[in-house]
Amino acid sequence: MNRAMCPGTFDPVTNGHLDVIERASMLFGEVVVAVALSPDKGGGPLFGVEERVAFIEEAVSGLSNVTVQPFDGLLVECAQEIDAKVIIKGLRAVTDFEREFQMAQLNYRLDKTVETMFIMSIPEYAYLSSSAVKEIARHGGSVKGLVPDAVCEALAARLHQAR
Repeated sequence: MNRAMCPGTFDPVTNGHLDVIERASMLFGEVVVAVALSPDKGGGPLFGVEERVAFIEEAVSGLSNVTVQPFDGLLVECAQEIDAKVIIKGLRAVTDFEREFQMAQLNYRLDKTVETMFIMSIPEYAYLSSSAVKEIARHGGSVKGLVPDAVCEALAARLHQAR
């Protein structure tokens, strides 16, 4: 079976992430969403890895060929462990391309048998990011339609606790 991996921090998962995951699920027999622990990213994630995994599992529950699991360490090593031959990355803008191109080249150097494929964001989500969602929510703005409903509720609760 052809297995692909969609990696990310997903703090929190956005509808843009979910669009890429769903589109990847139509191209591959199996898609593993690999949720990075990322304890050092930007002062640490807002949500723990278990919460992020649960948000994605709920959101992709209708996709029978998608599973979700946490990972820590090098992306290529995770791909090797789960026998994924393709890493799927979403691209929104040129700035994403520059960073992802560099990562794809480094991953190729580490393992030439694991390919990186890019799925372009649809226009609706071209400027959507987890960071932007958190910033909007921190200032009391609505993120409805940008993230799954469960994430909307969790963001409101988490950010309300922080005040």
